[in-house]
Amino acid sequence: MKTIETETTTTLETQAATATETAEPKTSTKAKVARQARRVAPTKPKSSKTAKAPKKGPKVSQKSPKAGKKAGSARKGAKESAGPREGSKTAQVVAMLQRKNGATLAEIMKAMGWQKHTVRGFMAGAMKKAGYAVESFKPEGGERTYRINS
Repeated sequence: MKTIETETTTTLETQAATATETAEPKTSTKAKVARQARRVAPTKPKSSKTAKAPKKGPKVSQKSPKAGKKAGSARKGAKESAGPREGSKTAQVVAMLQRKNGATLAEIMKAMGWQKHTVRGFMAGAMKKAGYAVESFKPEGGERTYRINS
């Protein structure tokens, strides 16, 4: 049995020795490249400034030149007008509504090139905002008619 032990040890030793002697460093096929950085937005530096109170403007005396004017005309250079600008769509519709019999929905649609819902919205919104009291009525068998009482 001694022979077997020596044979196994010698064969193991020879195998290990040949493995270490013939082991050459393997060359890598991949090129060594640095890792790419993540693509993220750059961080903004924190502001070192602290919030300050806003600067105050010059004091205005109690008697301002606008004190005598109406509160509604707060815009600079605003002229007080009795109605819409001449030639505007609002002026055209107001002229139609101020007639004795007023204007029908179809007449306003034809003159202005609007649809029914646009005329109704104009009467409910723009005319009310302009301060006109628009009267709407529909006679039996007739068309919807709008009129401004003046």
